[in-house]
Amino acid sequence: MTCLVTGGAGYIGGHTVLALLDAGHQVVVLDDLSTGFRWSVPNNAKLIVGDVGDFDLVCRVIRTEKITSILHFAAKTVVSDSFRDPLGYYLTNAVKTQTLLAAAASETISNFIFSSTAAVYKSSESLVSETQNVQPQSPYGRSKYMAECMIKDVGAAHNMRYAILRYFNVAGADPKGRNGQSTKNATHLIKVAIETALGKRACMEIFGNDYPTVDGFAVRDYIHVADLANAHVLALNRLQEGSESLTVNCGYGRGYSVREVVDVVKAVTGHDFEIRLAPRRTGDLASVVANSEQLRSVGWIPHYDELPTIVRHAYQWELELASERR
Repeated sequence: MTCLVTGGAGYIGGHTVLALLDAGHQVVVLDDLSTGFRWSVPNNAKLIVGDVGDFDLVCRVIRTEKITSILHFAAKTVVSDSFRDPLGYYLTNAVKTQTLLAAAASETISNFIFSSTAAVYKSSESLVSETQNVQPQSPYGRSKYMAECMIKDVGAAHNMRYAILRYFNVAGADPKGRNGQSTKNATHLIKVAIETALGKRACMEIFGNDYPTVDGFAVRDYIHVADLANAHVLALNRLQEGSESLTVNCGYGRGYSVREVVDVVKAVTGHDFEIRLAPRRTGDLASVVANSEQLRSVGWIPHYDELPTIVRHAYQWELELASERR
């Protein structure tokens, strides 16, 4: 059985490709390489360069490659950008997902796994569970929730099982050094802090220190990308075995403030660097931390759930990038 991974040349999709191959799955990657990297797709996975919104192409790939399951990662993902370009986000995250689902239904795909986000929730002082009312606070979050609704409806209408994985803040890199966050001009906190520690940035900005949190800085749940990739493999295996569809949070259930993360980066790298306070960004929430008991209850066991470990792996990858081998 062969999996189609859209956005499989990107950060999270790329790590999931590695996890799928490690688990013995056959993998075909569909990616337009607008933000992904050709080099990140392993030789034992097939890369097809194209647009997930191309209905005829997707149908052809499904038939030709004998695809039985789709893992959909291709998306726009920067919350602040979604306020400046809402139509671009709705096009990529909602409209193109509709096209992909239409192709999946047309070709009777059995299993569909969707890369969703904690941005479907609002800020919360308590752990966020899947039963909490969905209240996205940004065009990004709304575009992803639109996709979730379509997936559930198509699943019911076409007997397609699905898994919707709502990520919290993803960071780190492959522990074996095969892949990592390589996006230029990235906005991810840990990557930005490490780049600053290495002198790639003159300083880093922290957006807001007046949130209703313990130290005034925004709080997030950080999940290692390898643990997240393994959650996708677990979800896929369950669906292939006939388990029911599910929607689950992917996080560790522990929150760290922006200030705490920066302090860990300084300790792991051994470098101090300049921090500048800036106003809050539109769409940023005070605190979002996962209740991940539902995911754990179906067999997910994280292996890298310590912030220093996440930072160390990200730092090792950044040193790899600095060596200009990429």
